[in-house]
Parts: sequence; C-alpha cells; structure tokens
Amino acid sequence: MKNINYNFEEGTEILKRLIQFETINPPGNEHDCIYYINSLLKKEGFETQIIEKSNKRLNLITKLKGKKKTPPLLLYGHIDVVPVKNQNWKFPPFSATESDGYLWGRGTLDMKAGVAMMITALINLKRSGFVPAGDIIFAALSDEEAGGTYGAEFLVNEHPHLFKDVKFALGEFGGFPIYIGGKKFYAIQVAEKQVCWLQGTLNGQGSHASFPMRNGVMGKLGRILTILNENRLPYHLLTSVEKMFQIMSDHSDMPFKKYFKELTNPDKVVEALEKMGQYKKLFEAVLHNTVNTTVIRSGEKINIVPSKVSLKMDARLLPGFTDTDVINEIQKLTGKDLHLKSASYASSKSNIDLGLFENLSKIITDLDPEGIPIPLVLSATTDARHFAKLGIQTYGFIPMNLPEGFDLIKHIHAADERIPIDAYHFGITAMQNAIMQYDG
Repeated sequence: MKNINYNFEEGTEILKRLIQFETINPPGNEHDCIYYINSLLKKEGFETQIIEKSNKRLNLITKLKGKKKTPPLLLYGHIDVVPVKNQNWKFPPFSATESDGYLWGRGTLDMKAGVAMMITALINLKRSGFVPAGDIIFAALSDEEAGGTYGAEFLVNEHPHLFKDVKFALGEFGGFPIYIGGKKFYAIQVAEKQVCWLQGTLNGQGSHASFPMRNGVMGKLGRILTILNENRLPYHLLTSVEKMFQIMSDHSDMPFKKYFKELTNPDKVVEALEKMGQYKKLFEAVLHNTVNTTVIRSGEKINIVPSKVSLKMDARLLPGFTDTDVINEIQKLTGKDLHLKSASYASSKSNIDLGLFENLSKIITDLDPEGIPIPLVLSATTDARHFAKLGIQTYGFIPMNLPEGFDLIKHIHAADERIPIDAYHFGITAMQNAIMQYDG
C-alpha cells in the first residue's frame, strides 16, 4: 500500500467546483453536478451507477471495495441547496470565493463540504491501495432540501438492494463543536426528531360583525395560541440525551456542571434551560416534542364573524413517539375545542444504537485533544429518515473544527454561508480516518 495522504488542495478545488453548480432546489438541476462527481470517480477507477427518477434529478452510487470482513458502511450526502433569492451576499453565492480564511458560497455547510470530504477521502484511499474491512458505499443524492422524493426516498423504495447488509451510515448533520463554559463539545448526531404535520380545526358561532362576539372561533384561537406560546409540551428524557448531558456535566466546571445535571431532572429543567444562553432552544428541543402553528386560515368577508378556523401545525417528535402521542400532549394543554388530525407523519424507533459512537469519538479526540464528543439528537430532519426504513442508522458526522464564535446554525441557509478552510481540511482528515478505522 502506498503512503496515504490527505490532498487538502485538491479537496478544496473539488469543493469549489461543487459550489459552482447552481443546484438550487426547486428545481434542483443536479444533473451536471452529478456528472462532474462521476467523472472524478471514474478517473480514479471507481465503478459508478447513475440512477434517476426524473430527468436532471440524478443520484450516484459507487463503492470502495472492502475485504467483506464486516458489513458495508454507507456514506451519503445531498448536492441540492436552498434558494438565495432576496439574500444580500458579500460574494456571489456560487462563486466559491476564498477570502479571510473562509470559502464562501451556498452549500459550503449544507452540505457540499460534507460530500466533498467523502469524495476526497475515497479518492485518497483508492490511490493508496487501501482496502477497508468492509465495502464503503458512497451515495451522492438529489432533492434532500425538498423531502428526498427524487433522491433518498426514491432509492430506498425502488433500489433497496444497493444498500444490502448496511447497518450504519455517515451523513449530515454533526461533528461540529459547541462551546459552553469554556469547554469544546463535539456534537455527533445519533438520531433525529421526525416531522409530524397536523391539521387543526376550531368551530363556533358565526354572526354579523356589527354584534359583539365573545368566545367565538377567534377568541378560541387567541387562547390556544397563547397557551402554546407560554407552555412546553411534556418533558421526556431519552437515554442518549441523558448520556449527552452526563458527559457534559462530567467534563464541565461549576456552575455548568450543575446546570447540565439539572437538565436531566424534570423538577429543575425549566430553570436550567434559562441558563443555557444561545443553546436554550437546542436543549429544549431534545427534551420535548415541539409544535408551532405555521398557517392559519379563516374568514371570507370583513363584516362576517367566521364560524371556522383552520390551522396547520408543524410538530417535531422525539424518537419513539407517534402522531397520536403529540396530539394527546397538545390537547391536554389546549382542551377539546381544537380538533386535530395527522396530515403527514414519519415514525422512528426509540432504541438508538450507539455502536459507532465511541469509534467516531476517538477520531475526533485524536485530531483535537480538547474536543469532548457528545451524542446529539437533531431537532430537524435529514435523509436519515429514509434510510432508517432499511434498518440503517445514520450518524451525523461531517467533522468541522469550527472556531469559537462561529455560529454554524446561523450560517446554514443564510446569506454569506461559508466554511473555514482549515475546518474543512480537518473534516477531510477525520472522514478519511473514519473509513480507515471502520470495523463494523
């Protein structure tokens, strides 16, 4: 086997080129970007498959063949990005400009950097002659930003044989540091919440608007929105979340040692959350199912008091919870005036396999001894929910050694999305090491 290197400059050029493809979704237009990736991989001797549900909505599959001693490991990422319309950018969003130690452009964080890390790592290892313990399957996917209909969902439903025997996968969204109390915690995603869209209805007496109306549908609506604004849904402590706070407490100094411990105590959690500063929402979301009312429709004419209000609500469910669970939690707060039904819902299992967590943690700490890896339950959803249908557990592992003060969440989907070039090079190294050290 040749010496293995990391080819940071080449990896940076690959990322730049990925950014320059305007794969805004909708409509996606991933075609040219996929064929660019295909050309890179075929040049290095990879056998590739390009699979499409619709013209220009392509997906690519390849593998670094292994010794078959362990089950395959899946690496996957999406190449579509969100729109840039009405955003004020310092540099053109698809120029891939290097400036001030950053690479700027749409998709640098979500998630072309992750895809480029995977591609660069696979090319480096292929050139070196490295043969992993098991096959490493790589999938470049379309359409994640619009639900995966042409990407992960399509492949899972129509081509499940491509992922035969896969147990674990690496994808978005994790591997980045969170700085709290002078400590550097690397969040490795081990699970994610699931979307549950609800339709709600309020009914009441309609009338001419010249007469006073008390306790009509608008009054009921105001009361319900106020209740949901001022109250949380019930507290739930998952085993993986408890482990996260335990690790954070064990590695923290006072008073954060105490605060993290209190987050695992239902009697003290409210007070503890208030001390979490910018991370309050992150921690609140992993301890509760959540719901936000996002669409309200009522009334046809200004001089008629309506007799009906329709609501659309976006709920996010912790692993193991169902649409029935969250409907019951909401109605316990709001009462029976609000009639709810599930419009779209994806289930997820409650048992989270932490089998790869220690391996991935060691990769981080070997590269950054100050890093303290923690398991994260993501409050948003990714393509992981589709692969979960095949029994595949995704670890969010797109490693980036981000500097303190760089707000990852703030920059994703926003103007001036960018990645520190050093953090991207860190990710190439960590991704390559993850492949080399994978043992099933």
